[in-house]
Amino acid sequence: MDIKEELAKKVTETQKPKLKKNMSIAELIKAMEPEIKKALPEVITPERFTRMALSALNTTPKLNECTPMSFLAALMNAAQLGLEPNTPLGQAYLIPFKNKGVLECQFQIGYKGLMDLSYRNPLVQTIQAQAVYENDYFEYELGLDSKLVHKPALKDRGEIVLFYGLFKLTNGGFGFEVMSKEDMDAYAREYSKGIESAYSPWSKNYIGMAKKTVIKQALKYAPIKADFHRALSTDESIKTKLAEDMGELNNEYVYDAEYVEKETE
Repeated sequence: MDIKEELAKKVTETQKPKLKKNMSIAELIKAMEPEIKKALPEVITPERFTRMALSALNTTPKLNECTPMSFLAALMNAAQLGLEPNTPLGQAYLIPFKNKGVLECQFQIGYKGLMDLSYRNPLVQTIQAQAVYENDYFEYELGLDSKLVHKPALKDRGEIVLFYGLFKLTNGGFGFEVMSKEDMDAYAREYSKGIESAYSPWSKNYIGMAKKTVIKQALKYAPIKADFHRALSTDESIKTKLAEDMGELNNEYVYDAEYVEKETE
């Protein structure tokens, strides 16, 4: 029985095995159900958590080869934030990549996931990010009377030249950040380990990840709550433990992220 079949079977099983070395992900979930249940938000049951694991393994089979605890911790990050991983919604991603030769699972918040988290703040009225193309009209100015004007070309917009993210608060306050395409590429190379992997959302959804990045930069100027900061701290993280607040756990250090080839169909 492969890992996906074991996970599907787990949904209806109640017997909990003892912890053993070299457990499969399915066995680990079953054995650690009390700890998992304690760390899960009320809206997610252990059974739904298992189905989320099954779905992620179905969409990204390479996750089967990750260390079980790194996969479990990444999935718990998604569950606690209320984000569905590895689905067309683009809310969150569980990404396999090699760290010093060991395949581990990294958690990343997606663009739509960041938007969802941002709108949970009652102070936020509007938040958005856009790509600007070379034939668009774009003007921005910093200072006490800062402004930003973007008028997209109706056709033949050309190549992407920059991105911007902005927010507006219910009290009228606002802020924005602008990043050139070159700056965005440099940022991705510096801060996103394993970016060259075929599993990286940067390779599958470059514009979405660029929008997420520029929104994160803009939100540095926003009055956001501590729980939102904790949520952001889990972005692009690898963890190997579970906690009632995953944001309180230290991230594992990434020593040498290696390129992971995508499996051929």
